[in-house]
Amino acid sequence: MAGVIISPASLLKLISEIAETPLNAGVFKKDCTDLTRRVSLLSHLVEEIRESTPIDSAASSSSENDWWSDLVVALQASKRLLSSAARFQARDSSDNAAKRISFQFQCITWKLEKALSNVPYDLYDISDEVREQVELARTQLRRAVQRYGSLNSNKFSTALSELMERDVKIKAEEEKVESVSETIHFAEEKKQLTKSPSISLAFYLSKDADSERLDKMVTKNTDESSKLTVPVDFLCPVSLELMKDPVIVSTGQTYERAYIQRWIDCGNLTCPKTQQKLQNFTLTPNYVLRSLISRWCTEHNIEQPANSRCGDMSVIRSLVRSLSNRSLEERRNAVSEIRSMSKRSTDNRIMIAEAGAIPVLVNLLTSEDVATQENAITCLLNLSIYDNNKELIMFAGAVTSIVQVLRAGTMEARENAAATLFSLSLADENKIIIGGSGAIPALVDLLENGTPRGKKDAATALFNLCIYQGNKGRAVRAGIVPALVKMLSESSSHRMMVDEALTILSVLASNLDAKSAMVKANTLPALISILQTGQGRNRENAAAILLSLCKRDNERLVLIGRLGAVVPLMELSKNGTERGQRKATSLLELLRKACQ
Repeated sequence: MAGVIISPASLLKLISEIAETPLNAGVFKKDCTDLTRRVSLLSHLVEEIRESTPIDSAASSSSENDWWSDLVVALQASKRLLSSAARFQARDSSDNAAKRISFQFQCITWKLEKALSNVPYDLYDISDEVREQVELARTQLRRAVQRYGSLNSNKFSTALSELMERDVKIKAEEEKVESVSETIHFAEEKKQLTKSPSISLAFYLSKDADSERLDKMVTKNTDESSKLTVPVDFLCPVSLELMKDPVIVSTGQTYERAYIQRWIDCGNLTCPKTQQKLQNFTLTPNYVLRSLISRWCTEHNIEQPANSRCGDMSVIRSLVRSLSNRSLEERRNAVSEIRSMSKRSTDNRIMIAEAGAIPVLVNLLTSEDVATQENAITCLLNLSIYDNNKELIMFAGAVTSIVQVLRAGTMEARENAAATLFSLSLADENKIIIGGSGAIPALVDLLENGTPRGKKDAATALFNLCIYQGNKGRAVRAGIVPALVKMLSESSSHRMMVDEALTILSVLASNLDAKSAMVKANTLPALISILQTGQGRNRENAAAILLSLCKRDNERLVLIGRLGAVVPLMELSKNGTERGQRKATSLLELLRKACQ
């Protein structure tokens, strides 16, 4: 939801509360267990964000902050859903109630995966271990989304009937009483739902909201010290988010377009709120409600949610055709408009790709017109944010042209080419292809000679590529180690890049060629200096690199002891993070043995 602001400390508390939520022992046991486990994996990410200062606060844009809002909303909804699922009793509830809870698990899983796919690692000092944890959670969430997507009402009815059959071993008289009770229970639910049409689905399912609270407003916590109150009618009944693109279904109910479309795509034929059969699947924009939401946001000084479906397919197809127009001006205008649309929403990125824009944009990377080339590479960067598009971009043979832009384009084009390579390299198989394309020397050149933004883009891409063992040797041969060591120098104009340099060196330190290059570049004094005067994560990375360089080498151990490593290592072993303490303790033990 736009406008949601919550501190990392508050979010850690929320994650802890989710982890302690009693689990459902019935049909939703696996869903609750899986969701709780995946949410718990995120605690280390939030801890590191709490401990770190954004690397480049000025670069932080509203789009880069959206992932945090998405994460907050998803976790708040997770807590409500787990509470609701824990109280769910199969024999006391209808198949429709079970389907609604199942769909809630699907929506929350989808939202969590979306938030994690947009984590701006380059803005925060996140360790590679935590990145791996986040990617693990994201992979599990993606698989869960696919699993939920394959669910249908028949499968769920079967599961419920099997559970109910085991409960039917009671007396016939009790069965009759339960049957009557169940009928009354469903009638009361239906009556309550009809009475309060604006009640959001998740609150209805949780059954912990009294009519007074739900009559007009829902209060959402935005931080420990402040609250944001949003009219219930402005929230999507499925996602509990402030609606961006409200649409009306045939029953007259309003939903966020993306969520109701997903409900329909999963094979559901009824309205989630009323359970009435949908006479058709037409989604009619609710312009009146959208206008009211916009006015309310303006009055309360809240950032208005961007329309999640800004583009129209016919318009997009027309623009894609214009990309091949003989007129340079037409091509320029079309690629500029597509760049703007690709920046706005995931829906637009999907539709632009479906319209066949990617191969044409790849061709435009070789354009002699500077503006066209800059816009084309930026379009591909924006499109690559959506995971499925990464495969399409690679299939179009884009890497060779992207590397050419990285070598010879304008500085803006080179920066965006580096960022695109980083985005594509998030898929492990692409790390190999990009590494073998000649991209690494071009990235090292940008790391040394680019603008501050360009250096950061290059560093981020190089870090991700060097996670693959085969690319470490390529990076060393391209001269990355001297460039990084230069950034560690106190007198260097690259001092602002110390965080990135240490992070990449810590990844390279497991490679023999990289170790030799670090020793040759006289890295040890610079690392000791950072160990003595650096901050948090930098000291930890310096200790990790020193441990890798000095293990099994008594000469180097004695040298770092003389350079003053012992005192800061002792301090780190007591006051550092778990990883920092482990590295410092191991290094101190080696120093002790070397001095015996």
